[in-house]
Amino acid sequence: MDEVILIKLGEMVLKGLNRNTFEAALLRNIRRRLNRLGEFDIKAAQSTVYVTPSKGADLDAAVERIAKVFGIVAFSRACVVKKEMPAILEAAGEYLKSDLLAAKSFKVESKRSDKHFPLKSPEISSEVGGYLLKKYPHLCVDVHQPDLIVRVEIRDFGAYVHGQPLKGAGGIPVGTGGNAAILISGGIDSPVAAWMMAKRGLELTAVHFASPPYTSERAEQKVIDLLTRVSEYAGRMNLFIVPFAKVQEEIMAKCPEELFTIIMRRFMMRVSEEIARQEACSALITGESLGQVASQTIQAIACTDEAAKMPVFRPLIGMDKLEIIEIARKIQTFDISIQPFEDCCTVFTPKHPRTRPEIGDILTAEQALDCEKLIYDCVRNVRKLQIAPHRNGGIYER
Repeated sequence: MDEVILIKLGEMVLKGLNRNTFEAALLRNIRRRLNRLGEFDIKAAQSTVYVTPSKGADLDAAVERIAKVFGIVAFSRACVVKKEMPAILEAAGEYLKSDLLAAKSFKVESKRSDKHFPLKSPEISSEVGGYLLKKYPHLCVDVHQPDLIVRVEIRDFGAYVHGQPLKGAGGIPVGTGGNAAILISGGIDSPVAAWMMAKRGLELTAVHFASPPYTSERAEQKVIDLLTRVSEYAGRMNLFIVPFAKVQEEIMAKCPEELFTIIMRRFMMRVSEEIARQEACSALITGESLGQVASQTIQAIACTDEAAKMPVFRPLIGMDKLEIIEIARKIQTFDISIQPFEDCCTVFTPKHPRTRPEIGDILTAEQALDCEKLIYDCVRNVRKLQIAPHRNGGIYER
């Protein structure tokens, strides 16, 4: 039997005259994800995307990857046959055989998009249900809470038989919302923030601040591993690794200790904004959650934002740690994030950071620093990598 993947579109069906743009982006993203799994014919019609494998294509791996493509609300692995009742009956009995043997009750749901098909949807369901009852006498029909729903769809390209659809990643296709730069650490929060904004169609550039010799190569690899996981949903992205130790040493030597964290984060915003502009990004993204640590109070966030001219998106701002961890586990970044390799923020944390800083005090303290030179040196000395899913560990140097 021939198999295909039927993909149901999410909220993009509500995009009106812009819908074609969203569909084109989705098809492009699906092709990229399936690029090394063999040849697939991918086309859209009737609010559905059809993924048809050629001989030798890896359909099992394709299903796993499609589950992580934003813009898909649900999808099904389905058997496709001619639009003839004998073929449909045989497919229903054989394609779902293992599910039918394991179930005690079932019902049939039919959808007839091709109105030229001689039977209406209730008639199709009745014939298929009767056939299955004879073939599998242990089954009974339960239209309210069946163990298995057998789905039959009569469409333009053929008749499709499948079971329960699988849940997709949701959201809208990456690339339809513009470009933004994510400030990525090795913690739990920022990878989740990256995933959430990619789900809203943003194409990501990542900026990581490293402080050797205070931070190790393993801490850097941890960030690469995190972004590789995120890229399975967000697609390929550039990663800029910023040498930050000199900035932190200057702040430590010349600024009040209680203001160190805020001043450091202001420098991160400035450097990230420079990189973001070079990469045609229109916003910055952080993993901050209100009140989680001293640098994430309202006053501290206001002081941090004063250093940035771009919009700053904080998708986690109203979430608690358990909610963030739940998503981190879902996207498989949590176990990487808790590896004990410190990033530049944790290494230089002051003993008693000020939780309600005043912008006037911050600006006065920064007068002791050559801010322009420090920012220039950071941007000039960045190292650029590209993160890509399913490619030799996810990374190659640019």
